[in-house]
Amino acid sequence: MDKLWAPWRIKYVTKIGKKVKGCVFCNILKEKKDKKNFIITRTKHSYSVLNLYPYNNGHILIIPNRHVSDLGGLKKEEREDLLDLLGETKDLLDKTMKADGYNIGINLGRAAGAGFPKHVHIHLVPRWQGDVNFMPVTGGTKVISQSLKALYETFFKAQKTRKK
Repeated sequence: MDKLWAPWRIKYVTKIGKKVKGCVFCNILKEKKDKKNFIITRTKHSYSVLNLYPYNNGHILIIPNRHVSDLGGLKKEEREDLLDLLGETKDLLDKTMKADGYNIGINLGRAAGAGFPKHVHIHLVPRWQGDVNFMPVTGGTKVISQSLKALYETFFKAQKTRKK
């Protein structure tokens, strides 16, 4: 049997079934430990963060600061800030990862696939020609080719050069 080494998944595996107090998105926002939590950008009303369990390399979540379960619960300025940050984050991915395309989506409710249905968020998933291969089909495994730490450092350096 072939083995796929993915040591970063151990945190996920060992936390399954353990209850986290409060909302995971609200908790990391309050911690103000951006590097530890892989928060890329904070704005007045939202923030972007690397997804710890990505569908693809570079999968980022765009999250409103305020805890609301639906887009309708956001104020106009919060929605605008969220979408502006989505555009800014996509630009960062364009610059650093050179994706061929993107999947952008919002899952509202558990039945729609929302892992955290009580705090609305946007998924920004970069895609490349040929990024779907035999592994998910035959092995039931998705290969993520870069560590979150390395990816975070890439984004951090790119943002520093953009701000100059």
